[in-house]
Amino acid sequence: MGSAARAEAVAPQRTGRPLRAWQQAALEQYEQESPRDFLVTATPGAGKTTFALTLAARLLQRREVARVVVVCPTDHLRLQWADAADRMGIVLDPGLTNAVGPVRAGTQGYVTTYAQVAGKPMLHAARATAVKTLVILDEVHHAGDGLSWGEAVEEAHGRAARRLCLTGTPFRTKPDERIPFVRYEEDGFEGDDGEGGLGLVSRADYTYGYREALADDVVRPVVFAAYTGTSRWRNSAGEVVAASLSEAGTRSVEMQAWRTALDPKGQWVPHVIAAMDDRITHLRENGMPDAAGLVLASDQDDARAYARIVKRVTGKAPELILSDDPRASKKIERFAAGSARIAVCVRMISEGVDVPRAAVLAWMTSYRTPLFFAQAVGRVVRARAPHESATVFLPAVRPLLTLAASMEEQRNHVLPPPKAADPEALDLEPPPRRDPPVDGVRQFEALEADARFAHVLHGGTAHTGSGSPAEVAPEDEDFLGIPGLLTAEQTAELLARRDDELRARIAERHHDDTGELPLVEDHPDEDLADGAAGRSWRDAAELRREINRLVSRVSAKTSTPHAVVHTQLRKSVPGPPSASASIEVLRARRERLGTML
Repeated sequence: MGSAARAEAVAPQRTGRPLRAWQQAALEQYEQESPRDFLVTATPGAGKTTFALTLAARLLQRREVARVVVVCPTDHLRLQWADAADRMGIVLDPGLTNAVGPVRAGTQGYVTTYAQVAGKPMLHAARATAVKTLVILDEVHHAGDGLSWGEAVEEAHGRAARRLCLTGTPFRTKPDERIPFVRYEEDGFEGDDGEGGLGLVSRADYTYGYREALADDVVRPVVFAAYTGTSRWRNSAGEVVAASLSEAGTRSVEMQAWRTALDPKGQWVPHVIAAMDDRITHLRENGMPDAAGLVLASDQDDARAYARIVKRVTGKAPELILSDDPRASKKIERFAAGSARIAVCVRMISEGVDVPRAAVLAWMTSYRTPLFFAQAVGRVVRARAPHESATVFLPAVRPLLTLAASMEEQRNHVLPPPKAADPEALDLEPPPRRDPPVDGVRQFEALEADARFAHVLHGGTAHTGSGSPAEVAPEDEDFLGIPGLLTAEQTAELLARRDDELRARIAERHHDDTGELPLVEDHPDEDLADGAAGRSWRDAAELRREINRLVSRVSAKTSTPHAVVHTQLRKSVPGPPSASASIEVLRARRERLGTML
């Protein structure tokens, strides 16, 4: 049997869902070439995880590899990858730490993070070379976050049998920090200053862009609704300055106006949150009963304040997801599977996290890099059914409008960093959020900001909705934002019409903000993962916790030290320590401890 025929004998997914055309085409190309390294660039929401795991299943079935290792950016994505692999019959351990040497028995590999690989690259090298291994590098641009991470990834996986690199967004890196396992070509480019230079172009083996995904109904069309407003702040000289977000003039004034608009004390944030909530309501009433929205904040202080505003404006507490919260992963799972309307987060949902019911995004952050913008917008574009659309509410400022207008451009250039002397090139990082006083003098103080609808951005053109409201029939309002059913001008007209209603709604509830509101209504700390009881890695983790509890009970009952009980247990049920033991050994040890009680 030829390799292609053998591949077709393997079911792509246990769920029975057929592969998308691009996934099948990429797999066929891989089958023909059988490369050691393969780079796939696919737009967020296109299904890179399914493609990678289908390929892994085929390679395991043909015994071309005996182990799969996934490297991803965050701890939460470890759980997401493990769950996805479990649905396809591949057991990947997301809890294997650097303190545990060998890969646990009963698994076919593990999921780790770039930070863990950088912590002990030689350990991961030993794991990747003990047997033939497929290494999947998710969002591979993270291997270029610094020389140490890139070098660690190369040291850990340079001798692996196969490597699959995945990315969904264009990434930047310095010329001397090339990402391992990615091929480059030298190419001329024109920088923002109009000067030419020598750049590096990454060579993807297979590319599936936003345009193709939109044509295939794989992703939702995106409508960008820009909101302007007048911001007032006090500068270091004690002068009060006022400027419009969309007509700020100089870059420095624009940044201060933007910064003031995002201040939780002003009215710009609650107004846009009300518009977002209104959009969620329309989606839920017209074909998306579980539609949800994401609010992206710049830092944790703002996120907490925005959560209070969401509760005041909507009457319901949002899910607050912070990176330093040990329950953050469970909160993401709960939000993805639940019915809550809004989640407020900082950066945890910016990359890779799958929340298909999220269709609305409120950009309440000062981040403005092309990479972060594409990642964040990618969270709301995953299509589940025809005629769905995504709406992004954002400040009407030049950097964001430029990114929105160019979102559909296919870019795979790895650009050198901008010149430090170029002030316009500093858009790579967010503006400073809070300035410390200098000699006791406050350098910046946000005073107030209002908000009003500015325009809808469509095809790089701003549509203000300045026509007559009669241009749109009431029954057409259900289709707000769906290209082909309403024109961009009509969409803008509807948003403009509802703007006054939202302003009145905010004014009615403004008096409730005089006192401290509870931050967020918390939820029970429960594991809401679908089908968790049947997933071997989750079962193994629970078994280890149960064994430790039983050992404590035996120790207390017999006045025997914990270590002695563990030793006796390993003699009765031979095998490696519990941290490395298979699920069968763990179950046998649990039963043995039961007899000891």
